[in-house]
Amino acid sequence: MTRFTDLSLLTGWLPVALTLLGVVGAVWLLFPRARRYVTTTVPIALLAATVLTAAAYLFVEEVWQPFPDPIAESVYVLIGIGVAAVLLVVPRILLRRSVGTAVVTVLAVAAVLIAAGTRVNLIYASYPTVGAAFGIEEIGRIDAGELTRTEQVVTGRPLESVWQVPAGLADGGRVLTASVPPTASGFTARDAEIYLPPAYFADPRPLLPVLVLLAGQPGAPEDWFVGGQLAETMDEFAREHGGLAPVVVVADGTGTELADPLCLDSRLGKVATYLAVDVPAWTRSTVQVDPDPRAWAIGGLSYGGTCALQMATNHPEVYPTFLDLSGEDEPTLGDRQRTVDAAFGGDTEAFVRVNPLDLLHSRTYPDSAGAFVVGADDETYRPQVERMYEATKAAGMDVRLRVLPGGHSFAVWSAGLRDQLPWLATRLGITS
Repeated sequence: MTRFTDLSLLTGWLPVALTLLGVVGAVWLLFPRARRYVTTTVPIALLAATVLTAAAYLFVEEVWQPFPDPIAESVYVLIGIGVAAVLLVVPRILLRRSVGTAVVTVLAVAAVLIAAGTRVNLIYASYPTVGAAFGIEEIGRIDAGELTRTEQVVTGRPLESVWQVPAGLADGGRVLTASVPPTASGFTARDAEIYLPPAYFADPRPLLPVLVLLAGQPGAPEDWFVGGQLAETMDEFAREHGGLAPVVVVADGTGTELADPLCLDSRLGKVATYLAVDVPAWTRSTVQVDPDPRAWAIGGLSYGGTCALQMATNHPEVYPTFLDLSGEDEPTLGDRQRTVDAAFGGDTEAFVRVNPLDLLHSRTYPDSAGAFVVGADDETYRPQVERMYEATKAAGMDVRLRVLPGGHSFAVWSAGLRDQLPWLATRLGITS
């Protein structure tokens, strides 16, 4: 029997039921048996909601521009529906001033808001289950102080060929939260989330490869464990390979939820140094892993995918392998001039020296390899991903491109990681 927390918010009966409850709630709010309310109050509330939502749209998309890509128009429509429902709370209660009316009205508004949120979640697939929506973790956690080193280690390529599975090996990995000191960069990053597969806790310990992952913008490292289903994907792979899987360091590439430092060393912060120097140095000194750069990869979704390719082109000696999930063709704050002005004080040449597409046109990368994944319905990012795939191939990289069903959402990114993990495992030296 499926537990309530395991119920899907993306497929099956629950999202349909929540949407229908929202429709019922909307009917209660819009169509009581009061003609003046229907002909006067409701139109005023709908007009006000439209004006407020349009104002929010113009401010976010034209003035503030906090994100490199626009929010889907359908999301604004759903926001407007929620605003309208809230505006109708008091007028609907005042129609019949009773406790029963008040309770039903509040429940109706809640149903509309939940339905709107459900539909937004279907667009981005950020919360795959009820448990994920409520922040209920199924992951075993440890503290950084519990990390120890074993004197005996197992090495070899492929690692699977020399690894003997010990008795009593755990079925799933563990996760720890840790602060990565910005010793070289000075970049103020949020805590990283680190996944350690079952084999990491064996003695002798196999020296596992490392995958550094980055979230999108807006976003946080935790996103990879919620919408990205990272632990589930890694545990599944580990069960099929004797507990072996990459150690995954989900680092912070933005500093805050809404910040956009472009994954560069610039006026906006030294993010590139943080990811290319600080994160590898801390990982090698704190977690017992394979130090060979051939066993290191970097990947990410959206902003994180763009960042991964930036690292692969600017620091191939650190990250000769990358995974770009729905990234852009260049780091941007909306357009080239705005980006150059904010990050480099108008110095276009400084931007060109670190921009992946320009580097790919002027350098070759015969020792680098990467995978691109994008949604078939992602009209904004698919052409950019395809452009970068062709550019990396022309620059001598060993690259692959996968187009998966879906748009710009975690449905594509979680599936993309799962789809490319076997290739990553071979590239990083786990399997042959």
